[in-house]
Amino acid sequence: MSLIWTDIQEIAIGLAEAHDDIDPHFINFVDLRTYIIQLPNFSDDPKRCGEKILEAIQSAWIEEIE
Repeated sequence: MSLIWTDIQEIAIGLAEAHDDIDPHFINFVDLRTYIIQLPNFSDDPKRCGEKILEAIQSAWIEEIE
């Protein structure tokens, strides 16, 4: 399944699995965006991302690890 920016929960799960050594509480949006784009099943346009989407993904990632 390919992921797009609005697949917030699925992206959060992928990030939690791929980066279990990172605390999402302290990640900046530049690094977060990079990690998302590097997910193997991510296929959306990297330019279509905004701050609100990154905030939602970060929050979902925090919830996923807690």
